[in-house]
Order: sequence, then structure tokens, then C-alpha cells
Amino acid sequence: MKKLVFLTGAGISAESGITTFRDSGGLWEQYPVEAVASIQGYYRDPALVIQFYNERRRQLKSVEPNKAHQLVAALEKNYDVCVVTQNVDNLHERAGSHRIIHLHGELIKATSTENPNDPSQVVTLADDEDIHIGDKAKDGSQLRPFIVWFGEAVPMIEPAAEAVSEADIVVVIGTSLNVYPAAGLLGYARRDADIYLIDPSPNNVPGYLPVHIIAKKATEGMQELYDKLTCKG
Repeated sequence: MKKLVFLTGAGISAESGITTFRDSGGLWEQYPVEAVASIQGYYRDPALVIQFYNERRRQLKSVEPNKAHQLVAALEKNYDVCVVTQNVDNLHERAGSHRIIHLHGELIKATSTENPNDPSQVVTLADDEDIHIGDKAKDGSQLRPFIVWFGEAVPMIEPAAEAVSEADIVVVIGTSLNVYPAAGLLGYARRDADIYLIDPSPNNVPGYLPVHIIAKKATEGMQELYDKLTCKG
């Protein structure tokens, strides 16, 4: 069975109603990035950052996976699929995907401030559970969102690179080819791998990559790709 790796970003979840950071009216305009998405911001005002991610978690409960998420999961019938996502939502899981690498953490989880990448410190939050100042991780430090912020290492980048290096097909959807980590991960793709980009405005495609472009939004582009890959598969 051929190996298929998806590199997904905010664009795949936008059609579900997830508020993105970079779009007009997005979260960056409401909150400075350094205040809510950096380790420095967390140490400066942990209450603000914790509340920000509590709000994001509440929003997540009100949305559903869209057709693009569902078609990614459906391709597991034909391919050995791995999803490498920059998203912190759980819409891929809820759509039925089984192998998912979260580069930037997961909204539905919390971890230790002192040892954030220690798996023994990571807990899954109940549906209606928030994090509060004073909540303790197993090691006794403040419980914090299980999110990889600016200024922190990306611990899952190596497993993601390994998955891309083994792929027969790599699909970039909802994220730009010139923004890290997607751009860096594509450097690990085999020379004979087929690379697809689903993007309604593919303006920044690196000239050195032989990329098949599907210039459509995520749901429409995934339908086109699904039809193409299932005919091949």
C-alpha cells in the first residue's frame, strides 16, 4: 500500500468555522502574537494565555469536521495515510483519521510548565474542563496548555520529517509552501514522490519543486484529489 502524507494547516479547518490567526479579522488582530502564542508571553501573563486557549477550546466544541477532513480520513481505505498538522484542533481525529502528528500541540490537552514535552505530564481535558491558575501538573508545576509556542522547540518535527521521507505522495493543504514547517518538511520528500498543493491562491510555489497544483479551497480541492487518487489507487 502506498504511503500518503498530508501536511495540513489553518486553511483545512477554516471551512469548519475555526477562527484563524492570519486572515483578515483573525486572532492576530485581536491578540498580539507575542502575548498569547509565545513562551515569553506565557511567562509574562500566564492568566491571559491560559484564558485565551480556554476560549479556543470552547470554540472547538461548537464546530465539526468538514468534507476535507472526512476525505483525508476516507483515503485510509486506499493508502497508508499519515497526517502532519500545524493545527491544534482535533478535527482530523473526529473525522476518523488514525495516524496524526501534531506539530504545534493539541487544544484538548494540558501539560506541565516545567516539563511540557514529558509525555507523563500530558493530560487530556474533559469536554467542559478549563485550565485555571493554581491547577497543578503531576510534577507540581502550573498546568499549561499543551501548545508549542513561538520560542519553543517543535518536538514532533523529527517524526514528521521521517514520515515525509517515506511517502510516495505528499499533499500540502491549508498551509503555504513557503512557511515553516511545511516548507522545511517538503525538503525531506523523495525525488520520485508526487507532491500536490491544494490552495485557492497558490502564489508562492517554490520553483524547485515539481508540484501538482489544485487551485481550490480545501473542501473542493480535496474532492478533486480524492477522485484522482482513488482512481489511481
